[in-house]
Amino acid sequence: MIVTAFPLALQANEPPTLLVMGDSLSAAYGIEQDEGWVTLLQERLGERAQVVNASISGETTSGGRQRLADLLDQHAPDIVLLELGGNDGLRGLAPQQMQANLATMIEQSQAIDAEVLLLGIDIPPNYGQAYRDAFTGVYHQLADEFEVALVPFLLESVALDAELMQDDGIHPTAAAQPTILDNVWPALEPLLERSPEEADA
Repeated sequence: MIVTAFPLALQANEPPTLLVMGDSLSAAYGIEQDEGWVTLLQERLGERAQVVNASISGETTSGGRQRLADLLDQHAPDIVLLELGGNDGLRGLAPQQMQANLATMIEQSQAIDAEVLLLGIDIPPNYGQAYRDAFTGVYHQLADEFEVALVPFLLESVALDAELMQDDGIHPTAAAQPTILDNVWPALEPLLERSPEEADA
């Protein structure tokens, strides 16, 4: 028996499944659910793919690590988008532990032949520049180590625009969601377009 490394959905010419593992930034915190960037992603994809949003407000990398295995079993995604770490940073948790948690999630995803897209986040400089640099560096190190796609900063062109942020200064408004999707799309689109033939080339 020949076992290929291609996702089952692609083998059967079925639309791929995307699993979004995130926190409040992907859970549409403070806005209507249908205004969030993940819902906008599903609308943009239409029937090209199915998007499963498993994001939970307040989620940490530790919580995501605990939940991921069951979600992988349940949905068998072809692409996993990991948008976690912001709450680790806001709590001042050790970047090394965040990196270990995300590394485990990447390994679990790759073990079922899913593509992984890391969605990086930055944090306010409350804990000093050294911590901030270590925090943001985690995403780049993981992308290099596991050869996965990376969006360096999910809130690019959003976080510093007061009109696109809610009053708490942390969560984007509904008006910001299309920009967030546009930040994700250039890294995600190549993963969607990969076919078994191209992967085998």
